[in-house]
Amino acid sequence: MSRRENDRIYEKGEVISFRSTSGPFGGLSNMAPGFPVILNGTRIRSVEALYQALRFPHLPAAQREIVQQHSPMTAKMVSRRFIDQTREDWDQVKIPIMRWCLRLKLAQNWEAFSAVLLATGSQAIVEDSRKDPFWGAMPKPGEQLEGQNVLGRLLMELREKLRSDPDSLRSVPVPSFGRARLFGEEIEIGLPAGKPEGPAIDVPPANLSRKAMASSDQSLPNGSMSPLPKRLIEVDLPIKRISAHARREKSIRHGHISTLHIWWARRPLAACRAVTCAALWVDPKDEYCPAEFRAIAADLMYRWAREQAVRGSEESAATWTLIRQHTSAFALCNHPSTLRQALLDFIGDFANWDNSTVAEYLDTARALTAAAHWSLSLPRPSEEHFLGWPGPERWSESVAEWRRKADEHGRPLVVDPFAGGGSIPLEALRIGADAFASDLNPLPVLLNKVMLEYIPTFGGRLADEVRTWGAWVKDEAEKELEKFYPSDVDGGRPIAYLWARTIRCEGPACGVEVPLLRSLWLAKKSVRPVALQVEPNRSAKRIDFRIITKHRDQWVDQEEPTRVIVDPKFDGTVKSGSATCPCCGHTTKNPLVRAQLSKAKGGAGTARLFAVVTTRPGENGRHYRLCTPTDEAAASAAIAQLSAAKKKLGNNIVPDELIPKERPSPNARGLSPVTRMGVESFGDLFAPRQTLALVTLGHILQRAGDRIERSDMRQAITVCLALALNRQADALSSFATWASNGEFLRTTFARQALAIVWDFAEVNPLSDSGGNWMGAVEWITRVIESNSSVAARTGTVAQANAAEHPLPDDSASALITDPPYYDAVPYSDLSKFFYVWLKRTLGKTHADLFSAEDVPVDEEAIWNPSRIYLKTGKPKDEAFYEFQMRRAFAEARRVVAPDGIGVVVFAHKTTAGWEAVLGALIDAGWIASGSWPIDTEREVRTNAIGTASLASSVHIVCRPRDVGAGLANADEVGDWRDVLQELPRRIHDWMPRLAEEGVVGADAIFACLGPALEIFSRYKRVERANGDQVPLREYLEHVWAAVSKEALSMVFEGADATGFEEDSRLTAMWLWTLNAGDPGDDRAEPEDDSDDEDEGKATKSKAKGGFSLEYDAARKISQGLGAHLEDLTNLIQITGETARLLPVSERTTYLFGKDQAAAPVTPKGRKKDDQLNFDLFQELTRSSTAESAWGEKAITKPGETTLDRVHQSMILFAAGRGEALRRFLVDDAAGKDQRFWRLAQALSALYPKASDEKRWIDGVLARKKGLGL
Repeated sequence: MSRRENDRIYEKGEVISFRSTSGPFGGLSNMAPGFPVILNGTRIRSVEALYQALRFPHLPAAQREIVQQHSPMTAKMVSRRFIDQTREDWDQVKIPIMRWCLRLKLAQNWEAFSAVLLATGSQAIVEDSRKDPFWGAMPKPGEQLEGQNVLGRLLMELREKLRSDPDSLRSVPVPSFGRARLFGEEIEIGLPAGKPEGPAIDVPPANLSRKAMASSDQSLPNGSMSPLPKRLIEVDLPIKRISAHARREKSIRHGHISTLHIWWARRPLAACRAVTCAALWVDPKDEYCPAEFRAIAADLMYRWAREQAVRGSEESAATWTLIRQHTSAFALCNHPSTLRQALLDFIGDFANWDNSTVAEYLDTARALTAAAHWSLSLPRPSEEHFLGWPGPERWSESVAEWRRKADEHGRPLVVDPFAGGGSIPLEALRIGADAFASDLNPLPVLLNKVMLEYIPTFGGRLADEVRTWGAWVKDEAEKELEKFYPSDVDGGRPIAYLWARTIRCEGPACGVEVPLLRSLWLAKKSVRPVALQVEPNRSAKRIDFRIITKHRDQWVDQEEPTRVIVDPKFDGTVKSGSATCPCCGHTTKNPLVRAQLSKAKGGAGTARLFAVVTTRPGENGRHYRLCTPTDEAAASAAIAQLSAAKKKLGNNIVPDELIPKERPSPNARGLSPVTRMGVESFGDLFAPRQTLALVTLGHILQRAGDRIERSDMRQAITVCLALALNRQADALSSFATWASNGEFLRTTFARQALAIVWDFAEVNPLSDSGGNWMGAVEWITRVIESNSSVAARTGTVAQANAAEHPLPDDSASALITDPPYYDAVPYSDLSKFFYVWLKRTLGKTHADLFSAEDVPVDEEAIWNPSRIYLKTGKPKDEAFYEFQMRRAFAEARRVVAPDGIGVVVFAHKTTAGWEAVLGALIDAGWIASGSWPIDTEREVRTNAIGTASLASSVHIVCRPRDVGAGLANADEVGDWRDVLQELPRRIHDWMPRLAEEGVVGADAIFACLGPALEIFSRYKRVERANGDQVPLREYLEHVWAAVSKEALSMVFEGADATGFEEDSRLTAMWLWTLNAGDPGDDRAEPEDDSDDEDEGKATKSKAKGGFSLEYDAARKISQGLGAHLEDLTNLIQITGETARLLPVSERTTYLFGKDQAAAPVTPKGRKKDDQLNFDLFQELTRSSTAESAWGEKAITKPGETTLDRVHQSMILFAAGRGEALRRFLVDDAAGKDQRFWRLAQALSALYPKASDEKRWIDGVLARKKGLGL
């Protein structure tokens, strides 16, 4: 940093410096709470709010919004929204304004502020700021501070005046800086100035040493060196109940924030609400819990138990009953364990979606948030703050007074620098905190503006206006578009047009136009199913269609019901990307199909309309018909109209931005699949009539913005309508499909990627069915109505890089964030689909967000080695991701106060992803103090079967390392031997707690990271005896080993797991890791992704069975158990980055010397439990004759290990060789080893319920008693 002309250099040890408002001299800061002022009869909570308001003497509404903020930081952020309207002479008057504000602060808070000023002695006063060298001074190497330090110099000027002529400061002169207006009126100053009521801050004692004052930034709030009070989230959390509410929330639609606009990997509100409450509220059982919070919490929970317990769940009933047995709230305050449980039960019930807008829950939660924030700002409890203080005789009076002070004190500021869909900041507002939401991507910034600014400001009125203007847009659109969507002669209204992309058959002498259809079903699960039939016309070299329906168990022609279709076909013309011609039977291979489509830029413009879905007046359900010449003519007319519009308005009305071709990562396809079929630009994603409809709606929307008379709501209304247009685009592209199993439109982004689509559904935006314009508007208005009472105040939203955060130092109480998950979701790529339309509808009114050609990509913190980071010229690989995360967490550490707290949500199935984010977190100066897995996924997940997919998102709780709060010593070096000695004990204490909550498998492994990292991260560094530093990656290897050993002891129910060979231990741990959730028999049919892959790849990979783990995870598990994957090739197969535990059937050759083809194979298909039991009975009673079908050769040699012998018995049972099984268990003595049965019992509990292995091992166990073993 170059030296500026007016900069000064200060030695930090020789000055009074302040940064945090909670430090000994925090009262010097304009951000300090407890120094309110009264001006023109208005109580203003902080000097910062007043200073910012005086920027805008000509904007009374802006001033009012600024001073109404509870937090000085949010007041400052609100002012930034009007920054371009700052008074033109600001640079000339800002110092006189600040000088006058400080005078007012002193006059109206005489005792408190004068004491702080005088306690600085004669030393220089310096604001220690990491970002502002004008008002403060910035740290330099060598314990120096450099800057103009204008605020410090003004404070020193005021201090000298206070010493020499204090009486002159008791009154405040009329402002001399001109245009001194507040809310449109001239500022009036009485003599003396009014003195507001408000809590005073803690003042440093007069005998505070110079050394203590000089190092004030290293002290805890109020100079205390006692440990910080623990928050609830650091001791307990009802994760099982929260998880249940989070899973249920996935199916809630109307009014939920997720229905405002699509955003990927959005956190459930239930989890965010519960975590935010637990992070901000103090644990009443903690010995350092402020007595004031404990008293207020006891009073609130006692009232709740007596008045509102009926609203609670069955799980909470026992707690509320117990509390009602207490004689008073004072008595409850003296039972902190019960009080803690009450708060946890309240959180568990409040996580329920049904309770999220109940006034009683909201009021109580907000009171607890205010009480925690205020009480944490007070001096640490002294000896007089005994448990239950102030006593029953003054209870009501004291609690009422404390609640009043808490309400006036302000609100904690929760910061989310990766705000995304806005779940976390919305929940922060809901529970009474202030929220600062930022994101690099402009789309989530806009979504958060709606949720955190527009809805709290305008409430239900905004919904009414959006609905009104949405209807106006539809009326205007009908005038221009209705002719392109003609109704049927019988009054039927088309709701969707079904199209198929086409190619020319490349068979010899054929050349027929082949429609690409994945399936011929139109209505698969209807009471009356409907399907399409392909009818090749070989003579005319044309393909025609017929619609058939089922009537009285027969398929008949829909148009000729007397014509029975004997052998209907339901498979389409395309499979795995290859198309088969119905006329000649020739199959055009995948690459050639794509080559043809590439010439047509994806084929949306050359697709063939083959059927129409309609509704009819007075009739229920959907109806299907073939397309008519009228339908084709309307589609052709739309093409002509679009061409005319381009000539008139320019080609740019259609999005011509290019789609990225590269695949972001092996775990995320993004938009890349469609580029392999020739789609180049975003405009290519839409058929001509779809494009025309979207362009027309967009232009009408802009006209609506010009006509809206309510200037205060104009921006909010147009933004909401623009989001409705985005919803329309999601429904109205050539990658939206018709879901035949439910007869509804499946939108473009049914998944977190654009998948290749051969046949698509074009919704009628003017209809009254799903996917229409008014439906999109209604989704928006329901979100507004549902959330109109959620927030008592507005939040603050900004577009910002998390690695360059706009907030000042120590300004936030909590960091709660959900950062990008390594390579899981390519946010910028996916959001471009919507950005190109927002740029065209809001580019003029929101130039700050949508004037750029593209969304910000370079600084996006995701793993994507196919892209180059422009600042370094290197790929955005693992090192880049960790670098960006480290920068972001370091900025968060700077922004969060030293006594604040952090919660980082993370979920990734690779160890590399975890190591990157944890390494960044620790390097940035945070201590991990806990972690909680919250199941945020559906109970039935096809991708969880046979793989280590995470069901839970792990919430890592952390604290700033330099707190000195008993969690860490900023300069202490940890001894590696001590760390390793403590690790197993910590895991042993934590694992049973997780098991009680149903957390097992991969979820449990990652959930152990928080407690394990607390040991490691409390030190600045950990060293071996020789002084070498131990890297985090090496420590994590030991964490995996400790978790594996503890899990094994639980699997074998206390038996000594070391008695088993390495293959048994590894198999048990492997299966336990995969056991994140039993899919049972309700497994949904996986969606075929084969068209998204290169030919043959998908089929080859899907043929493999077994149980797969990421290779690095498997390696860590095996090393922790003393096993080596390379030595277990007959059990483990390693392919690339995947390790596969072989299914038992594939071990037949190794175990018996037989060809694998002779192994028992269970037919594919689902079986109900009763059928499985019947099959098992049949297998148990099978005759020896049946055994010969599998071969007569007996086991020549029992397996070398216990696992081998258990697997041999399973194969014998599966083959129906009952006598051979008996000889093996009894005569060969395999069953006389108790390790055999202990391992079999463990495997029975670990194998997935619907697997062959589960049935086989249970069959072997059933033989034990009958054989006398």
